[in-house]
Amino acid sequence: MKTILVGYDGTRSAERALTRASELDSAFGGKVVVISVVAPPPVDTSGAFGLMPYSVYDAGQPDPRTDEAVWQQHRSEVESLLGKARVRLEFVGVVGEPVGEIVDAADRVDADLIVVGTREPGLIERLLGGSVSQGVARHASRDVLIVHPGA
Repeated sequence: MKTILVGYDGTRSAERALTRASELDSAFGGKVVVISVVAPPPVDTSGAFGLMPYSVYDAGQPDPRTDEAVWQQHRSEVESLLGKARVRLEFVGVVGEPVGEIVDAADRVDADLIVVGTREPGLIERLLGGSVSQGVARHASRDVLIVHPGA
């Protein structure tokens, strides 16, 4: 396993996915590519590493914007977490629909595994067809590891 792609959106579930990817990389010695997709609302407000999410949504604005200072805090925490495990790391940042962007990025970097976190979907997510992790698992042509809460 040479390349592990991790979906990171700044939430606690994404932090768990990073931890699991780090553990896997320690066993296989490849590299981890962290993809950060700024998605349209609603956004999960439980920030990773005790930080606020870095995606900011202004009423009346069609697109989200990234709070660069908060993103740099997230990036530093990701680098610290993976650096302690001596993981080779790359970042990819995009704005768009998370499922498609993660699946496309996995193809671009020729990922051997996609790792994404999940949380219990709310009523709206269930009505609209599920979570990002479910969508990635459904559409990816590569293996997908979904890291559950408490895992």
